[in-house]
Amino acid sequence: MASFPDSVNENEIGKAKFIGELLVPVAPFDQKSGRETWTVAFAPDGSYFAWSQGHRIVRLVPWSKCLKNFGEGSNRAGPRRLSRQNSEGGTVVPVGEPREHTIDCGDIVWGLAFGSSVPEKQSRCVNIEWHRFKFGQDQLLLATGLNNGRIKIWDVYTGKLLLNLMDHTDIVRDLTFAPDGSLMLVSASRDKTLRVWDLKDDGNMVKVLRSHQNWVYCSAFSPDSSVLCSVGAGKSVFLWDMDKYSLIRKLEGHHNDVVSCEFSPDGALLATASYDTRVIIWDPHMGTVLLELAHLFPPPSPIFAGGANDRWVRSVAFCHDGRHIASITDDRMVRFWAIDETSPQAIAPLTNGLCCAFSTDGSFLAAGSRDGSVHFWASPKSIASLQHLCRMALRRVMSTQQVQTLPIPPRIRSYLSYQDL
Repeated sequence: MASFPDSVNENEIGKAKFIGELLVPVAPFDQKSGRETWTVAFAPDGSYFAWSQGHRIVRLVPWSKCLKNFGEGSNRAGPRRLSRQNSEGGTVVPVGEPREHTIDCGDIVWGLAFGSSVPEKQSRCVNIEWHRFKFGQDQLLLATGLNNGRIKIWDVYTGKLLLNLMDHTDIVRDLTFAPDGSLMLVSASRDKTLRVWDLKDDGNMVKVLRSHQNWVYCSAFSPDSSVLCSVGAGKSVFLWDMDKYSLIRKLEGHHNDVVSCEFSPDGALLATASYDTRVIIWDPHMGTVLLELAHLFPPPSPIFAGGANDRWVRSVAFCHDGRHIASITDDRMVRFWAIDETSPQAIAPLTNGLCCAFSTDGSFLAAGSRDGSVHFWASPKSIASLQHLCRMALRRVMSTQQVQTLPIPPRIRSYLSYQDL
């Protein structure tokens, strides 16, 4: 059972609405490692949902089909299940509609990421006279990071393999595309490196980022693609300048391995999750801690937070409204948080959860587990204030340092800097 502060009544915390799940049939001999759903992902345009459902298989499902099966796209009520047999083989898909694909990646899949192409965003490579691939504006790619250190790039619409990137010497744990449509891909690996790939230059590797002393677990771009955050088997959070490919700073505050990270939609906040039982909300511009979301009360001392416990935080995700965060922990709970509160806004049960991601519009949360299945909940309903919407609009184009120089009352300056959390 989850633990909560003495001042919070567990019964007063809302229960997240469960809407459905994607299940994988299990054979008697399949009760072993390799079945884990290490990553779930939504396409930037909301058209597809992808998850690694165990061993070598990745499923690509039109998100509208998921909602229809769950009853969210029709008048049906109650949670629904979509099994593995509902694949493209038995259904006639109208021309122009997204198709479902089952992809055999050839090895255990650890990382997934969608990437979309914007032709106006040119490649950084010098020789651009000839390329094998010319991606159009409607291009949608899926990158998969494998156990053997390879990265495979797939066409989402056809399910065909386009590129096979080989340079890592160990498991590719995480992948992330720059959100500016440049098709710049960053891979995080257990070989202690991050590698930057330019898919508009036929997948050529641009740079190797070396500062991690141990495995790299996760990386995330800021919304403007200028900064990359990376975390791994260590207590530090790394921030990189992606124009110069240089380290900006290391953030210190966690007491155990940091395993997940994500920026807020306006880039003003950075959330990191750690085995020390905490999610920390940072100001990435200043390198300061703004808020700590504790999953064990009282919080363990640093010496105990650095060891094994039942509250390891496995994953954190920022909702697209910029106001909500979700976390997955080893205490068999999913928590929904509001950034202006230190107690969960809603909770839900989840056994052996590993990863989570919000849908493109922020309405739903998907969470993967060790048995290859994915579970879905509706996000807590709330209406953002006009103040918050204005703050997000301003922070998309202004850093904390710039906000602090504005000739405005201190209280407004503090609000715009998220110092009121």
